[in-house]
Amino acid sequence: MLAYEIKLMKIRKILICCWNFPTTFLPLVYPGAKGGQNAAFCASGSLNNTDVRGKMVVCNRGGEIASTEKGQTVKDAGGAGMILANLEIDGESTIAEINVVPAIHVIFSSGESIKAYINSTLTPRVSFVFEGTMVGIENSPVVASFSSRGPSLSSPGILKPDIIGPGVSILAACPFSVENNTKTKSTFNILSGTSMSSPDLSGIAALIKSAHPDWFQPADVFAIGAGHVNRTKALNPGLVFDIQPDDYIPYLCGLGYKEREIELIIQRSVKCSKINSITEAALNYPSFSIDLIDVDSLKYSRTVTNVGEANSIYYVTASTNSGFVMGVDPFVLNFTEVNQKLTYNVTFIRDTKNPSNATFAEGAIALISDKHFVRIPVSVKLV
Repeated sequence: MLAYEIKLMKIRKILICCWNFPTTFLPLVYPGAKGGQNAAFCASGSLNNTDVRGKMVVCNRGGEIASTEKGQTVKDAGGAGMILANLEIDGESTIAEINVVPAIHVIFSSGESIKAYINSTLTPRVSFVFEGTMVGIENSPVVASFSSRGPSLSSPGILKPDIIGPGVSILAACPFSVENNTKTKSTFNILSGTSMSSPDLSGIAALIKSAHPDWFQPADVFAIGAGHVNRTKALNPGLVFDIQPDDYIPYLCGLGYKEREIELIIQRSVKCSKINSITEAALNYPSFSIDLIDVDSLKYSRTVTNVGEANSIYYVTASTNSGFVMGVDPFVLNFTEVNQKLTYNVTFIRDTKNPSNATFAEGAIALISDKHFVRIPVSVKLV
């Protein structure tokens, strides 16, 4: 992570990201204080009537305006640099991007502190101090504000997301120049989004498949699914939840898909009337998303395949918070060979002695051996 220390009159210090810039103190201005919403977002042409020449300019994030466009507006008006400030909805998520002026990106609380400082003095000034690459940052990784959350609207019985990966401020090769009037030539850019996290996770999947071609692809709560991907442990998980493509057919039938819709997916004829349809929670998935609104208990099973040591013993445990309890049977899985499959049952019971007013309650199933720890996330809808 690249970081800067913004020194506000040598009093306030805020760590953010990312540009090399002389450490000279420069005047600091927030156009949105008097210039209206367009000026607050540094929309094109909005700074023409604001004196920003030679100054550092605070611009609010968002407003359907890209940060590079905001930077270009600052540059066109003669500004020396930009501080991009999160709105409350953006919270703690910051993104490093190449810009057309020296620019940094601060979290919402830091942006509010900077604006308060500007309002508190007649001559606000600021300097950037480049601190190089930083490691060991607290509260990292964090889920980005723009990361999609569950539950799934189309299939709430399958917990989403499955897993999350790194997708913020990724240094990547860039086939074209960053958009700006100076026509800067750069073969690298810092990008964020699904287009960054997807290749990371896909690469891990390819690495696993290459390292263990004899394995079935392992499938790993509403924000993180099973948690942040661990590349090393993914190569040796101990157990996997095997799902064949045909296993999804009774699941799709159970969801109420028309036969012709399913046939478009699987490219062959299907008759749901001749298939034992299953509920969403019955799919052999490495998670549970259970609905106990109208029932007191439900029972489902999961089948795991041993891809670790031939002779392995796993103890199955369940942990929950208030609102429901879980029972597992059997609580010991004794594997004697590789690729052996064993099944365990989980009973979900509404806890009348320890009720909860929450809409959702969470828990986990853990399968523990002397070398492996396999955790299955659980979500239960109560009201």
